[in-house]
Amino acid sequence: MTEPGVSVEALGKAISEPRRLRMLQELLGGVPLPAGALAARIGVAPSTATGHLARLQEAGLVRIEQRGRTRLASLADPSVAEAVEALLRMSAEPPVSSWSASDRRHAMRRARSCYDHLAGDLGVALTDHLVARGWVDADVGAALAGADRIGEGLGVDLEVGSSRRPLVRGCVDWTARRAHLAGRLGAAVLTALIADGWLERRRHDRALRVTSRGADRFAALGIAA
Repeated sequence: MTEPGVSVEALGKAISEPRRLRMLQELLGGVPLPAGALAARIGVAPSTATGHLARLQEAGLVRIEQRGRTRLASLADPSVAEAVEALLRMSAEPPVSSWSASDRRHAMRRARSCYDHLAGDLGVALTDHLVARGWVDADVGAALAGADRIGEGLGVDLEVGSSRRPLVRGCVDWTARRAHLAGRLGAAVLTALIADGWLERRRHDRALRVTSRGADRFAALGIAA
């Protein structure tokens, strides 16, 4: 959760600057990023990015962690990711005017990390697969099978941790406009797919690349990737 005592007005001021909101979008990838990487992604100087991160940290929206000489930023918790996704669903996608922007949009629509779970068309398709097998309920609000059974059915090892976070939650995809799997189970699935070599992270955005191994494994499940 965001810091106790942070007012709606303070949160509004923190995200009213478009570049700060862009930073939150980039951090939706779930991978901590240094100010320099965020600056490059949104097109500002590193010093400017550092100032924006300070404002976001004050509002409890990001967490800053010191690793050696590098300070890494990440979203404070899943509730921030949910709020940013909700804003994205309410907004129109910006126009694209270059091949690189078009490629990025296509890749993001196909598969991306939404904080710590799989989103995009592939995330929705995988969720449909889980529902069709009777492992997750139709509303994507509960697991109808254990993590071991789901992992066995997918062909991966799932490690679902214990926390106050819901085991299963439906997250409405801001591009597909349909639910994909979130919660601790969703996080475990994405972690397993990356660890087993089905998916790879792209370097400059939060899109995910399907590997040749992943294409074969998804195809075996009846999922076009």
